[in-house]
Amino acid sequence: MKNVYHIENGLNKLTDGRINPTHNTEKIVILVLLGFLLRIKSFNELNLMIRNNEFSKLFPRGTRLPLVDTIRDTLKVIDIKGLKRINEYIIKKAVENKVFKNGTIDGYTVADIDGTKFFGSNKKSCPECLRNKAHCFHSGAVMSIVGEGPKLVIDFENYRLGQDSESNDEGEQNVAQRLLTDVVSIHKNLIDVVVYDALACNSVWINHCIEHGVDVIVRTKNNNNNRIKEVKKKVNKSEKAEVWIEEKGFEKIEV
Repeated sequence: MKNVYHIENGLNKLTDGRINPTHNTEKIVILVLLGFLLRIKSFNELNLMIRNNEFSKLFPRGTRLPLVDTIRDTLKVIDIKGLKRINEYIIKKAVENKVFKNGTIDGYTVADIDGTKFFGSNKKSCPECLRNKAHCFHSGAVMSIVGEGPKLVIDFENYRLGQDSESNDEGEQNVAQRLLTDVVSIHKNLIDVVVYDALACNSVWINHCIEHGVDVIVRTKNNNNNRIKEVKKKVNKSEKAEVWIEEKGFEKIEV
């Protein structure tokens, strides 16, 4: 992380808008990053480790580390764009180092998109929160590499209040379209194939991918999907276009 991706350079540039803070943003984010790396389950557990000086040898002698209240207050106001820039640099460096030279699945670099909820509370909120009655939350879509090699998160995109409907599938697909557009623009020729779930089983999403030069796979699980029934009815009567058989003969795929 230090020698190849120079993460500390990006952390040095992070800002959060606090005035004359006791603890700088970099120090706080490093502690949170350590929490992720160690799979710490809660801020309370992280706070206990800080109080027990378990991270003291990772910082210069005499460094006073922030406790959980300061960490929470900082994360509320941190500049998300700064974190995106760090991630963008990591992806570009991985490409430069030819990490994906041979692709991730059969020579193709494959990425997956999925929707997720980042935060939810019945008590705390911010001006950009989405709302479902008394519940306030943030949701979005995340794209990451799948297949062989490192499973890097390429980018993420948030729902936008007043622009994306949080209560139906259309909102998530709008977010996913913006995400794909940004990734193709910033990381040219990185993604060959994008995989999405049955939510994207429509011409709007497929055409959006084709326009951006990315092949698309839509994974459907529901056999009661009327669109799938219609396709099967027409296609099953036609000749097979191609057949793949796994080397040992255990799996056969017909198109």
